[in-house]
Amino acid sequence: MKPFLQLFQRWTQMSLVLRILIGLVIGAVLGMVVPEWTGFSILGQVFVSALKAIAPVLVAVLVAASIAKAGGGLGPRFRVLIFCYVLSTFIAALCAVVGSFLFPVTLQLNDMVEGNAPSALNDVFTNLLTNMVTNPLMSVSSANYIGILFWAILVGIALKACANKQTIDVVSDFAEVISQVVKWVIQFAPFGILGLVFSSVSEGGLNVFSTYGHLVLLLVGCMFANTLIFNPLISFFVTKKNPYPLLFTCLKESGINAFFTRSSAANIPINMTLCKRLKLDEDFYSVSIPLGATINMDGAAVTLTVMTLAVANTMGVEVSFMSAFFLCIIATLGACGASGVAGGSLLLIPMACSFLGIGNDVAMQAVAVGFIIGVIQDSVETALNSSGDVFFTATAEYYDRKKMGNKE
Repeated sequence: MKPFLQLFQRWTQMSLVLRILIGLVIGAVLGMVVPEWTGFSILGQVFVSALKAIAPVLVAVLVAASIAKAGGGLGPRFRVLIFCYVLSTFIAALCAVVGSFLFPVTLQLNDMVEGNAPSALNDVFTNLLTNMVTNPLMSVSSANYIGILFWAILVGIALKACANKQTIDVVSDFAEVISQVVKWVIQFAPFGILGLVFSSVSEGGLNVFSTYGHLVLLLVGCMFANTLIFNPLISFFVTKKNPYPLLFTCLKESGINAFFTRSSAANIPINMTLCKRLKLDEDFYSVSIPLGATINMDGAAVTLTVMTLAVANTMGVEVSFMSAFFLCIIATLGACGASGVAGGSLLLIPMACSFLGIGNDVAMQAVAVGFIIGVIQDSVETALNSSGDVFFTATAEYYDRKKMGNKE
């Protein structure tokens, strides 16, 4: 009994990334050695079912709480900061669209069903508007993410306008509770990944990883292109200064830690310490860093867009330029609800897929693929998101200093 308890303690003390990696390896080995032991695939099915159950509630409360908590009467620094956050997230989604068109990726999905793509842009808007105004409770129960996002935004705005601080605190606490439930579910990810990888390898062999390798390269490539090229361009446009010394400082001192924690929220104290070392205004960064952990989600926008277009390619759904453009807007808005939970951006894939007429069951299979590659994808995504919070906080303050008197 004692050796078992010691083994359990060692397991719980390991990082989630390492546990997922162990589950991935064990699942692959079992899939090759004993493919007839189909019982292991149940672990993956249960894990995905749990995610399907909690994801709609998570999106609803996180988006509503984020909007309700956003401070009012923001000064010039915050206007510049939010401009940088939103523009960066949109460009990240646009970069992912271009990358997906240049290097299209398909996924290995089980139980393939036909995706009914809208035949014209008019149909796109009709479906979008119809889904938006669906009963909010029905939207949550049926995983209608367009409706969830629409009603969550309205509720957040209403709370911000009408509710007192105590009520907003209750909503924020409820969002924390749901986030904690999701974190508990994510703790079972190693076993779920074991089952998912076992199912993939036993049915398709190890060639499934070559497809995932292409997918990982596309995701990481788009993320690094946005971080190393487009974000510095935004900073240079705002400050007219060489942005790379600041960028590399942020990547080294914030990004590396966030890579292993896989949580922008957990990296907030690290970012605030870095801001203090950069001699930024404490009153500013004490608000901007938590705000960035919520709405500065470049990596999430990339993941959401690339995975959605990969599902569309797999299903044979043709995506027009205008549909891809609107997908960028949806990814930009939806990414704001992906913060605070490991793998949160993956849970928004069904929302984006529904815009292209792809069903929830197929989209959730893409979520499962995302968790298989999440050891790399989610770690890189979080590292770039979190380091970007400090990068754009400093950018906004440097702009304000220059405007107020050219002070460094």
